[in-house]
Amino acid sequence: MTGSEAPPPTPQAAPAFRLAYVPGVTPAKWVRVWQERFPDVPLGLHAVTAAEASDLLRQGGADAGFVRLPVDRTFFSAIPLYTETTVVVVPKDHVIAAVEEVTVEDLADEVVFHPLDDVLDWERPPGEPAFERPATTADAVELVAANVGLLVVPQSLARLHHRKDLTYRTLVDAPQSSVALSWPEEATTDLVEDFIGVVRGRTVNSTRGRTTSQSTSAPEQPKRKRPETGGSARRQPGTGRRGGATGGKGAKGTKSTGRGKPRRRS
Repeated sequence: MTGSEAPPPTPQAAPAFRLAYVPGVTPAKWVRVWQERFPDVPLGLHAVTAAEASDLLRQGGADAGFVRLPVDRTFFSAIPLYTETTVVVVPKDHVIAAVEEVTVEDLADEVVFHPLDDVLDWERPPGEPAFERPATTADAVELVAANVGLLVVPQSLARLHHRKDLTYRTLVDAPQSSVALSWPEEATTDLVEDFIGVVRGRTVNSTRGRTTSQSTSAPEQPKRKRPETGGSARRQPGTGRRGGATGGKGAKGTKSTGRGKPRRRS
């Protein structure tokens, strides 16, 4: 190699999309669609706590994330996806397990744990406060299993920490937690737009956002031929593609007079 020769360029790594998600969210269906639609773009998953999600996105540790609302709308964009049912987790032999749903008032005499990572926006948590707040929801579930008290959480977290000796019932008048797709508004990249399309169910040929090159290379649709009979056919009552009310194939288009068999003419 002479001094004038430049070293060969280093191949650049393929772009990747980094997706954060909080406990209770299952991103598998969206990940599957992404992998089918963008097989050349790796998708990395980052599991974070609800409290850590905003900082991770602010610091650029992920491109977007499934988070729990609210978020700082002066910094983040967010697309609300769904609102969860709130439930109370109880031992299977607890009296609450005998009913389908309860109210906050029904918990007035119960010890109800309020973990430090609670995601419900309580004005005042229900029930009697525990001696101390558990550090995590998982710790609180262990205490419920020990018959020390009860726990109120979004339904997805009750399922996440499922135990055979515990069950849960709907709490009808409690705050609810909503899940959204969120990302820094100033960092709305092409890959973020692509993932928004996946979450919103856009097809590969959608014109919104940057989907795929297929949307620009779709074949031109042939123009429809004008009917030879002109516009007069449209004005004639009882005519159309299925024919009139009598004769030939047109009889298939008639409707019965009820849910049972068509009436026979006498």
